[in-house]
Amino acid sequence: MTSPQFESQIRHHLAVHGVRYTRGRQTVVAALARMDGPRSAAELYDQLERTLPLSSLYRSLAVLAEAGVLSPHHGTKGLTRYELAEWLMGHHHHLVCIDCGAVDDVQLPPDLETTLERLVATVAADRFVATGHALEIDGRCAACA
Repeated sequence: MTSPQFESQIRHHLAVHGVRYTRGRQTVVAALARMDGPRSAAELYDQLERTLPLSSLYRSLAVLAEAGVLSPHHGTKGLTRYELAEWLMGHHHHLVCIDCGAVDDVQLPPDLETTLERLVATVAADRFVATGHALEIDGRCAACA
């Protein structure tokens, strides 16, 4: 899924933030680019077949999130999952299983996204300037239902 242009965007973004794009960070980004939703450190560690030391994985996740390349999602039961930032992957929302923790990406049709943006503006009106939104719908996935 990664391309030279994709890698160049990330390398430039990290350089602006004073961060090197190390081989370990490249491995983490490539793994997340192949996945269809946010993943926890443990899920990434297993996906990478333990080729990256766990301490390096956690450091890479923290550095990439701090630099804005990854978005952390703090889910139920205190588990944090990571995915590539919206500026890389596009705007989307999540369906989160309350039993197994699976997270599926959902892209709304333009008319529903417009309705959601209006709802966000209405909720924020008079006391907050909304600069974006994220929708997570909790429930049970097909396997857990």
